[in-house]
Amino acid sequence: MNYYIEIYNLSKEFTHSREPAYFLLPSSKKLRTISVVNNVNLQIKNGELFGLLGPNGAGKTTLIKMLCCLILPTEGTAKVVGYDILKDEEKIKVSIGLVSGDERSFYWRLTGRQNLQFFASLYNLTSNQAETKIKELLEFFEIEEPDKRFQEYSTGIKQRLAIAKSLLNNPKVLFIDEPTKSLDPKTAQRLRVFIKDKIAKQQNITVFFATHNLEEAEYLADRLAVMAEGEIRACGRMEDIRGEIRKCFYER
Repeated sequence: MNYYIEIYNLSKEFTHSREPAYFLLPSSKKLRTISVVNNVNLQIKNGELFGLLGPNGAGKTTLIKMLCCLILPTEGTAKVVGYDILKDEEKIKVSIGLVSGDERSFYWRLTGRQNLQFFASLYNLTSNQAETKIKELLEFFEIEEPDKRFQEYSTGIKQRLAIAKSLLNNPKVLFIDEPTKSLDPKTAQRLRVFIKDKIAKQQNITVFFATHNLEEAEYLADRLAVMAEGEIRACGRMEDIRGEIRKCFYER
């Protein structure tokens, strides 16, 4: 398989009321449709570290959610590891990992290890499989105190645990939404090195990440797409699309 992600004319619209919900009647015409993702076409190769760069509100998170089968597109379709997002939801979900940066998915009073054990059970790993995999991930991510409560970890360690959780099922593709959100500059750069060297190179996992951080995109991505107002404005290597990046970030 040459491409692990193939996106064809993918679009997403949301309908919003103009007034608070409690004033809205079924017959009300005070609705508006907002196009969040508009006719996106992309192809990401097996083993590629691909970046989706764009300002906040560009539609990056919505695109990732569609590729992970969390929301349905309004139009178009996509394939992830050869499976159709409209027909093969379960097959896709067991083939991918998702790091959303949402700490609420963890149980704060459980330890790091206990959280991973819980999520391993959701993937139907046996006790022995889970123990082996968790030990491997804790060593790989250099988490030295796995038996601390989750709420006691630094933001950087919480993000490492979030990535570790997403690797429990040995995914072929890893989606990461804003990899270094809320991290201090030093911790953020350490995590970028970790993603590039240990996950993409050593694990040979295809990584699709979204960011609004130009420095992050330049360091991490083999290739990237620039997204603004729901549309892909350019796609290629950083040195080839700098002009379009300037338009999206500095000439708005």
